[in-house]
Amino acid sequence: MKVIDLIQAEKPCLSFEVFPPKTSDNYQSIQTATENIAALSPDFISVTYGAGGGASDYTVSISANLQEKYHVPTLAHLSCISSSHEGVQKQLAAMRAAGIENVLALRGDIAPNAPAAPNWYYHYASELVREIKSYGGFCIGGACYPESHPESKSQAEDIAHLKEKVDAGCEFLTTQMFFDNNIYYNFLYKVREAGITVPVVAGIMPVTNVKQIKRIVELSGTALPQRFRYLLDRFGSNPAAMKQAGIIYASEQIIDLLANDVPAIHVYSMNNVSVAAQIQSNLSEILK
Repeated sequence: MKVIDLIQAEKPCLSFEVFPPKTSDNYQSIQTATENIAALSPDFISVTYGAGGGASDYTVSISANLQEKYHVPTLAHLSCISSSHEGVQKQLAAMRAAGIENVLALRGDIAPNAPAAPNWYYHYASELVREIKSYGGFCIGGACYPESHPESKSQAEDIAHLKEKVDAGCEFLTTQMFFDNNIYYNFLYKVREAGITVPVVAGIMPVTNVKQIKRIVELSGTALPQRFRYLLDRFGSNPAAMKQAGIIYASEQIIDLLANDVPAIHVYSMNNVSVAAQIQSNLSEILK
């Protein structure tokens, strides 16, 4: 089933994100974790793509397994940085053969030691979107940054690039994580003003340990509201309390978003079935 149809359905859409194994050594344990999340019957599951495409084969196999065993639609990530045209075509063919109908088109992260002027076939996600659109048959999603991409000079520039991606064929967007819902609401107003009309799925990260949030801030630069900082200060040294507080905080964010008619929520569950299950349980009546 196409993700855009799930997002536009009358009931609220809740999805989870999982990641594939980095190597074959932990394939079985990762597969079991993803299956446990699929057993919760979310509306769909997105499966990430290894850095530099290193786990690309696993992305397809994990996605296909979840669809076949649990009949949960999957959204397979595909990044294009440092990829060849032939490589992307091969990946799309593998997805089609596996019955995958949805692709999240990403540029991917540029390695710190990458050359200053890389001679890559793709440089921007919009180029990959056009490629997938030309290939045909896929529902295409894209990523967006409510607080601007770290490499953008301004939010206006970032939104202009985002419109290029949508114009190229993106049918929906999923946000990077945020911890203050006003950031999402302000961003949504700005993209609508810019003529971007596709659905914008809200990406929520339940933070369950202090190390996790430190890495999130380093990578994305997301703002932490004072209320959330108090939570970290009070419960950060108690793992069990921090996990519970983080899940409750994320659940409250989601409830507020749904109360304001946000049609779809995407939870960065990090293969943690207990986190995914508790979020779903906290919303059981709301999602009906």
